[in-house]
Amino acid sequence: MTMHEVTVATAGVEVGGYLATYPGVTGIVVFAHGSGSSRHSPRNMAVAEELHRRGLATLLFDLLTPDEGRVDELTAEQRFDIGLLTRRLTGAVDWLATQEETADLRVGLFGASTGAAAALRSAAERPDRVRGVVSRGGRPDLAGTEALQLVKAPTLLIVGGADPEVLQLNQEAADRLSAPNRIHVVPGATHLFEERGAIEEVSDAAAEWFLLTFGADGQ
Repeated sequence: MTMHEVTVATAGVEVGGYLATYPGVTGIVVFAHGSGSSRHSPRNMAVAEELHRRGLATLLFDLLTPDEGRVDELTAEQRFDIGLLTRRLTGAVDWLATQEETADLRVGLFGASTGAAAALRSAAERPDRVRGVVSRGGRPDLAGTEALQLVKAPTLLIVGGADPEVLQLNQEAADRLSAPNRIHVVPGATHLFEERGAIEEVSDAAAEWFLLTFGADGQ
């Protein structure tokens, strides 16, 4: 497994990312980080490390440009602009299809917080490309009913057991999803999964889901 910095051309902008892959890999997971976060998110990086151990490639990239990120730190507006985040994420999925080392890979999306809504909308927009979706502490409800009904990719919604409001929102979103889906509750975990063993459970559940949706051997 090798990880290198890349520049992702998406939706009319260029943003930084980390692409980790290796010869022979057949599946890649693209991360859509949550509110106020970036490709450097320690929780997403922990999940990515587990996916690497299980034989999957990953792309972690910034949904916002540096200038947008600085504005968002003050206003928190862009992080809730699901349309913008979706365009960037869908653009990244399309960008992977133009790169020699990733063009033929099956794609999964891992979304956290508001990034989960973008992941579901992107899955709805690219049903032939996206094979599976995982949400961590996400807001799938923000994707909207129309998009939820268009999603074809099997979807796993991971929620902390001590995050009751988000759990309720995920249950409501699951009822509107037309794709196969399951809710995985991490007992005692709060929204950021900072409790001991919580992010490890998230990582394991996500890896199992992507391997299942890609095929047991990543195919």
